[in-house]
Amino acid sequence: MATYNLEEQDKIDGLKTWWDKFGTAITIVLTAVLVTIAGSKMWEYYQRTQSQQAADLYVLLQQVQTTEDVAKINDAAHLLTEGFSSSGYAARAALIAAAASVDAGENKLAKENLQWILDNAKEQEMQELARLRLAGVLLDEENNQQALSLLNTKHSESYAGVYADLKGDIFFAMERFDDARQAYQIAIDKMNKENSYFNIVQMKLDALGDAD
Repeated sequence: MATYNLEEQDKIDGLKTWWDKFGTAITIVLTAVLVTIAGSKMWEYYQRTQSQQAADLYVLLQQVQTTEDVAKINDAAHLLTEGFSSSGYAARAALIAAAASVDAGENKLAKENLQWILDNAKEQEMQELARLRLAGVLLDEENNQQALSLLNTKHSESYAGVYADLKGDIFFAMERFDDARQAYQIAIDKMNKENSYFNIVQMKLDALGDAD
């Protein structure tokens, strides 16, 4: 058994007293710190895993997209929107599914996908693009007022030209030709003349002529 001189014994006794008083609290704090560190590492690992899984599913969706099978495309997109809704891939998957649905004449499916983006996407650009596409579907269905309401939602300047162009199409369908002219003119003013779509809008405006 180890023996200590009086000075060493006093230090040991003092340490024991200090530990009896604070040891439990220190143990709890250290445990909490270790758990926090471990939890942080686990969370980082979980996020990396989720991101990789979402990326893998998006690649799968792109492969399925080539089949032009609207049911399979929507099923693949659904895996992302349901399982990885917070990832940037989910909104893009819904956009792909919406486009495939429109091409297949499945407007109901298209609208569901586009509405999902409006309700869930965190990126403003994705929401603005979905709003534009949804307004186009509504125009095809002759739901003109609803389509106009969507396009009247506040949007960024980068979308001002294409929003105005689609408004012109809606006004034309409603035989509101003066409003259509104004909308097309706004679209032209907002678009870059180097943009190939600029000429298409100009042709629409010219084609209106003096229509009443």
